[in-house]
Amino acid sequence: MSTYQFPALEVHQTRDHEPTEWEYSLADALESIFARGAKELPQVIEGLNNSRVRPPHGGAWTEQNFTALMQELGA
Repeated sequence: MSTYQFPALEVHQTRDHEPTEWEYSLADALESIFARGAKELPQVIEGLNNSRVRPPHGGAWTEQNFTALMQELGA
């Protein structure tokens, strides 16, 4: 009898490019924000605005530019 093997999975199945340094910084900031207990979008936005990571076009983070960016990045 053969042993069941999980299907081959690639860790980054949806990635079409290597993340940029800015994308890594955003991921680190988000990880830190969630580790501090953020559960709701306004908490995430507040945490990002208190971080050193700015939106791609500068300015402050808003719910609108954050959700648009997450859609663009495929998150």
